[in-house]
Amino acid sequence: MKQISLLLITMLLFSCNTSKKEILETHNYTNELINESSPYLLQHAHNPVNWKAWNDESLQLAKDENKLIIISVGYAACHWCHVMEKESFEDSTVAAVMNKNFISIKVDREERPDVDQIYINAVQLMTGSAGWPLNIVALPDGRPVWGGTYFKKNDWINALGKMQKLYKENPQKLIDYADRLEDGIKSMDLISMNNTEINFKNYPTDSVVSKWQNNFDYKFGGNNRSPKFMMPNNFEFLLRYSVQKNNKEMNDYVMLTLNKIAYGGVYDHIGGGFARYSTDIKWHVPHFEKMLYDNAQLVSLYSHAYSLNQNPLYKEVVTETLAYIAREMTNTEGAFYSSLDADSETAEGELEEGTYYVYTKEELKNQLNEDYNLFAEYYNVNNFGKWEKDHYVLIRNKSDEEILEQFSISLEELQLKKQNWKQTLLSFRNKRAKPRLDDKTLTSWNALMIKGYVDAYKVFQEKKYLDAALKNAHFISEKQLQDSGALFHNYKDGKSSINGYLEDYATVIDAFIGLYEITLDEQWINKAKELAGYSFLNFFDEEKGMFYFTSKQDKKLVTRTFEFRDNVIPASNSIMAKNLFVLAHHFDENKFSKTAKQMLHNVKPEIAGYPSGYSNWLDLLLNYQHNYYEVVVVGDQAIEKISEINNIYLPNILIAGSTTDKKSPLLELRYIAEETLIYVCVNNACKLPVSEPNEALKLVN
Repeated sequence: MKQISLLLITMLLFSCNTSKKEILETHNYTNELINESSPYLLQHAHNPVNWKAWNDESLQLAKDENKLIIISVGYAACHWCHVMEKESFEDSTVAAVMNKNFISIKVDREERPDVDQIYINAVQLMTGSAGWPLNIVALPDGRPVWGGTYFKKNDWINALGKMQKLYKENPQKLIDYADRLEDGIKSMDLISMNNTEINFKNYPTDSVVSKWQNNFDYKFGGNNRSPKFMMPNNFEFLLRYSVQKNNKEMNDYVMLTLNKIAYGGVYDHIGGGFARYSTDIKWHVPHFEKMLYDNAQLVSLYSHAYSLNQNPLYKEVVTETLAYIAREMTNTEGAFYSSLDADSETAEGELEEGTYYVYTKEELKNQLNEDYNLFAEYYNVNNFGKWEKDHYVLIRNKSDEEILEQFSISLEELQLKKQNWKQTLLSFRNKRAKPRLDDKTLTSWNALMIKGYVDAYKVFQEKKYLDAALKNAHFISEKQLQDSGALFHNYKDGKSSINGYLEDYATVIDAFIGLYEITLDEQWINKAKELAGYSFLNFFDEEKGMFYFTSKQDKKLVTRTFEFRDNVIPASNSIMAKNLFVLAHHFDENKFSKTAKQMLHNVKPEIAGYPSGYSNWLDLLLNYQHNYYEVVVVGDQAIEKISEINNIYLPNILIAGSTTDKKSPLLELRYIAEETLIYVCVNNACKLPVSEPNEALKLVN
């Protein structure tokens, strides 16, 4: 799509002289963020800017007073959001400019992804790129006319002065520009019903993946660029593709990537868990914030990889990451927090990125004593691992086997040393000021974490993983699921206030399906079906054959969008399409089957041009291009036999089962007293039942 030119705005934003008297004139507003629950908004609650939250009252005030709106979007773990706050929003001169002529609204993008998406699209159209902090100037009706990301103090003041002057002297030019930009925004996330014949068998998946491979980094893994994001859903698809296509080169690349990420500084070797992304090509120096959604998906990915090759590194990563989630990201209700900030306070009380996670040589020598030399070799306390200011970010580039040979020690001795190192350094760094915690709960991210625990439980059979998944699922069912069938999106301090988005429904359905497959407790598969039904009633567009991101119960913003491109989290429509595919099998529901197929058909023309942005759709496509199996286990020992099946990497099956006689489509007439039988079916045809999991596995291709 062509970018909407900023030439008009650039030409019109000529210099203006604002007197000190004018700057200091402010209306008698107050900063209203102190009344909010979002940790990000509360971080700004004591700025001299008269911030307001995004709500009807704030938007109406702009209309009533005919003022331009400043919409500033960020999130609690955003480093450059903090920088702009310190430089501009805590500055009284900047505040005076903003307070005099604008209605200033702060938005937590994680609480309001619908608002964020509208304005991120606008800035993308205006400038060609976008990110956070996201800063917009909009007309009193909320339509954007100017924006960007991070601004230095003087640039911000000057830009606001020019925008206000233009609005005062020639508002029609801004209105005309807003009209054109609005048309562009509405066209960005639209998708049409594809009425051509549906035929997935002939789709050239191999050539699409081959084109994608041109971007692979075969030395360090991931894409051949920096910064590097982990993109778990990309590697979930590529892992499955490598197995179903028996493609050793692809499998080697995926495992290389997982090894390098786990070796890199982007993984917290001391406390477990992953930072959001790496700033360099070798996964060394992270952007230090830790997001729940990354860790949830990476737990699933490493669990799946372990089920293929039993690499102890992958088990270590899953074990340590889930220990981190339990220790630092879980509240007493079993709900999961959202993120840890990249910044924490130095000894001097200044916020600095990464200071909690890095070490000097002297600190390490003092803590590790005679083990320092071995530790320094293992984690590269040398030029390879050096960061800045004589600090080191721990990174590996040798396997355990290489270290064992180099230092002539046993594996057991090395494992014991590693355990001691991690306990020692975790205790040491916990004496530092910890990164700030975003302790709000987001339903969609919690559901991703449920799925992470479920996938880990399938492979490792640790009861505490199942317990954590169930506790959170009950939290969602009891606190976030309303009597109407609607989900809330957020939760903090006992309160939920924001209506759920499609991402909440899609991820919760997926998590509940996963819970059913390890517990055979039919409440979870039934809840999944009910949530799918609610989604059809409130999100589905019959004309487009896709689900809107926002409910019809919510007020429309500039436009109502469809989220269908996969990103660091798969698109809500791609997750929903996969859910409907699975639920159609469980309930013999033609509407679900037909919709899933049509949704994939709608996006199919987009995939080849940007396959990494449609990896979850490609995963669904493989369900149609290869056999997809229903594995149904019925009898007293159903749970035990399903556990044996679940710890094998089988991306092309669904699990159903019961220990008693049930009437659902997959279970009816399959219960035989005092026997436990396994039925393997594909394309509405079933093999003769078998009694042992290994026999069933032979029937699954």
